[in-house]
Amino acid sequence: MSPAAKKTAAKKTPSKKQPAAKKQPAAKKADTTKRPAHSEGRLAQVLIAPIVSEKATMAAEKHNQVLFKVMRDATKPEIKAAVELMFKVTVDSVQTVQHKGKTKRFGKGSGRRDHVKKAYVCLAAGQELNFSGEGA
Repeated sequence: MSPAAKKTAAKKTPSKKQPAAKKQPAAKKADTTKRPAHSEGRLAQVLIAPIVSEKATMAAEKHNQVLFKVMRDATKPEIKAAVELMFKVTVDSVQTVQHKGKTKRFGKGSGRRDHVKKAYVCLAAGQELNFSGEGA
């Protein structure tokens, strides 16, 4: 017999195995490690600047939303916590947008504008943010 034929013949012969004992499902471990709350130092750095533009004004009037330029690695829960901490308002939801920087030419060389992450922060009904400083 050739070596290949011996291997296939060995595979076909049934081996006498003991039936495996049924395994008990492993007990789920309690998650004792809770995620730490966002530190105030990190939250103070998450929001870079408010975005005041025609599009931001329309979003504010229609949907009670405020736009912010935020750090690129900021998460939605961090953004929500930062807005609630800094402005003392209630946030309903946060939507984020990654905006890629444009490639621009400067004489012979070319460069690129920075990538930007924007956050559309939807405030609870009756809540308002005022950036002009009036009545604050």
